[in-house]
Amino acid sequence: MTTFRSVNPAHPDDVVGEFPAHGPGDVDEAVARAAAAQQAWARRPVPARADVIAAAATVLAGAKARLTDLVAREAGKILVEAGGDVQEAVDMAAFVAGQGRTAWGETIPSELGDKLCWTTRQPVGVVGLITPWNFPVAIPAWKVFPALLAGNGVVIKPSEHAPACAEAFVAACVEAGVPADLLQVVHGYAEPAAALATHAGVGAVSFTGSVPTGRQVAARAMETGPRLVSLELGGKNAMVVRPDADLDLATDGAVFGAFGTAGQRCTSTSRLIVHPDVAGDLVERIAKRVAGLRLGDPRDPATDVGPVITATSAERIGGLVAGAVGEGATAVTGGDPVSVDGCGGAFFAPTVLTGVRPDHHVARLEVFGPVLAVIEVADLDEAIGVVNAVEYGLSAAVYTRDIGAALAAVDRIDTGIVYVNAPTIGAEIPLPFGGTKHTGNGFREAGTRGIEQFSQLKTVYVDYSGRLQKAQIDTHPLEEDR
Repeated sequence: MTTFRSVNPAHPDDVVGEFPAHGPGDVDEAVARAAAAQQAWARRPVPARADVIAAAATVLAGAKARLTDLVAREAGKILVEAGGDVQEAVDMAAFVAGQGRTAWGETIPSELGDKLCWTTRQPVGVVGLITPWNFPVAIPAWKVFPALLAGNGVVIKPSEHAPACAEAFVAACVEAGVPADLLQVVHGYAEPAAALATHAGVGAVSFTGSVPTGRQVAARAMETGPRLVSLELGGKNAMVVRPDADLDLATDGAVFGAFGTAGQRCTSTSRLIVHPDVAGDLVERIAKRVAGLRLGDPRDPATDVGPVITATSAERIGGLVAGAVGEGATAVTGGDPVSVDGCGGAFFAPTVLTGVRPDHHVARLEVFGPVLAVIEVADLDEAIGVVNAVEYGLSAAVYTRDIGAALAAVDRIDTGIVYVNAPTIGAEIPLPFGGTKHTGNGFREAGTRGIEQFSQLKTVYVDYSGRLQKAQIDTHPLEEDR
């Protein structure tokens, strides 16, 4: 079988592991094993499934130090971010386990006497999960645990850039008591992902990644459906800073939001839409902070910004920055790939671009790198219009001391998540995560709604009257008909 290597993005000569490049036949086998195991799993009471998921939280917490180091090594996230990645998986397991002992549906009063009505949830069978490299433990957890609680079997195809993290996560789940056949992993590139998305034995597909790839996944999945398809496809997230904002707080938010994880989060702050009266001061503050950021090995606790995932990514980011400069923008800081002593990986200097207009390519396309585009806008209505004038709708932030302006922005910004006086990154487990427009297709991950993409609603009626009762017949006849 053909294999591929996963390497440390900071040190590409450090091979994390070698993995099989699976094909459609391997996907067939994985789906068959998961389907066979799913039948017994679905017969377990929901609280019993929840107990296994709770045990997974304990196993993951016990392995946190080891998994954190692996995330830093394979995904290039600095240690504090890698630890947060693992902690999200721990928290998600604990939250989902709690859902195993909460309401599973709703009861509705019947319009007829001696009749009960309620809803419940049913598993879809086997779900296919296609996950990215930038949250290599957290995002699998966001998908796997709700899918398991719903009673499904799971086949996960992780990014080719983070297969070791996925294997370690699955091993922790199996150690906790998840049946080994129930949770399958297939590795490789586009071929196994396409096979999984279109497999006749897969009842739901959940994909996190780019808009172009997500559209292909959805189209292929629905051609061979019916099946549930949930998409989380990135963002072009904006921070609006009004003239009355706390600029120290806004600086903290912009630096963390734009350059955390080297800008490689779907929620990274990509646009700074700032009032002209404070733009110069705020940019100066951000540039000063950026100058003090230390690029380096993500496993070194002193590192602030790690590598971008591949040299190809660095070239793509550089091309977008060069294009912005060609359109009239100015790189106040950064603007180019950089070399880091002791590291052979691809690093890109944290970049702040001024003079950006809303119609510039860099203001409309997802950069997925450490680049912040500054757009000066005075009027709040116009600023909100700039926020909304892109195809993405994941997250946005507004910094102001004016509660009226803040709430007006919250109401009118077209994104799935809005922050006030906080950066565009930082989702919390109990709340739904996802976006509008081309960012998503209506489903949400996390929170109590996370299970919806992996289960089907069933409506139940029980008539104990002992006679025929006709629902949806006119039970309120007109007076002249009586």
